[in-house]
Amino acid sequence: MKPISILGSTGSIGTQTLAIAEQYPDQFRIVGLATGRNVELLASQIQQFQPEIAAIRDQSQLPLLREAIAHLDHPPQLLSGDAGVVEVARYGDAESVVTGIVGCAGLLPTLAAIEAGKDIALANKETLIAGGPVVLPLVAKHGVKLLPADSEHSAIFQCLQGVPEQGLRKIILTASGGSFRDWPVEKLATAKVADALKHPNWTMGQKITIDSATLMNKGLEVIEAHYLFGVDYDAIEIVIHPQSIIHSLIELQDTSVLAQLGWADMRLPLLYALSYPDRLCTDWPTLDLVKVGSLTFREPDHQKYPCMDLAYAAGRAGGALPAVLNAANEQAVALFLQERIGFLDIPRLITAVCDRYHNRNIPQPTLDDILEADRWARQAVLEADTKQAQGDRVVSLR
Repeated sequence: MKPISILGSTGSIGTQTLAIAEQYPDQFRIVGLATGRNVELLASQIQQFQPEIAAIRDQSQLPLLREAIAHLDHPPQLLSGDAGVVEVARYGDAESVVTGIVGCAGLLPTLAAIEAGKDIALANKETLIAGGPVVLPLVAKHGVKLLPADSEHSAIFQCLQGVPEQGLRKIILTASGGSFRDWPVEKLATAKVADALKHPNWTMGQKITIDSATLMNKGLEVIEAHYLFGVDYDAIEIVIHPQSIIHSLIELQDTSVLAQLGWADMRLPLLYALSYPDRLCTDWPTLDLVKVGSLTFREPDHQKYPCMDLAYAAGRAGGALPAVLNAANEQAVALFLQERIGFLDIPRLITAVCDRYHNRNIPQPTLDDILEADRWARQAVLEADTKQAQGDRVVSLR
């Protein structure tokens, strides 16, 4: 059995990973679990999977967690806070760590896991978007595997199996188009939180669903693909594919195009990241092309999705600017979910903050530089939001 730990065990990625572990009890053993603050679900997971260690990031919830599992004969070691999550990441004999924590909060635990020699099933985009300049050298130093566990990058990774070095010409990332793909751009000013959370194809957490609506998720995936596969930004393309059957494609030097297809099911990329290089037999529904009927594609509307262009610009600038972009987006999305700003204020705030940082960008950032850029960007979004609320104009810079 392969021992694994899960960071973000009560979220969408974590619960689906545990569903895989439940389905394949002879393949996977749960060593550690970590989550934010969902005591009830974490306690249930501890009871079912019996990990050796568990952590809850919200320290105020630790007494409730202790009480919830007090009846267990062999309770795990319980920790709390950011330090507790980091300890789960590096703990014990886990061979692979699934990084399902949303946002930059997943960066430090992932680094700890790499330093402890764990392979990473990467479901946290921010690890490479914000921390790429630090993470990749560390992966090389410790000789661990960094395996994509999200659908798009898993698709690319799967298509690349057997492709000779220098054989790749272009990466094509497919996007569903999100909740507003069929809305006219003029209507977006009226978009509410409830509208943005109605994803047509996928069931995901709130933050990633909003990112899908702005297409920032695809912009962030462009930066992630650059780091994962060493491809220049000019060779990474985004296309809207409403059916979400083709999860991404690669074009080879001879113009051959390879694609990975499947139903919209996050379990598949998670399973492949955990079982690689093996392919485990599943009883999941197989893809019926006749039932699918047709596959369509269209170019993304740059006016509707300005976050996409912001991500390309930040990626090309490099240094710490992608960390600023990511943190500004997280903070702006949080404000939108709190209904403190409108939907179109998300790209406006990100634009203003990235422009403020551009002249102070650090070309070769250290971890401390990245963490400081992240902190600065979050504060800058709050300051820009306050100014906007007071009637000042947020400058949109091209």
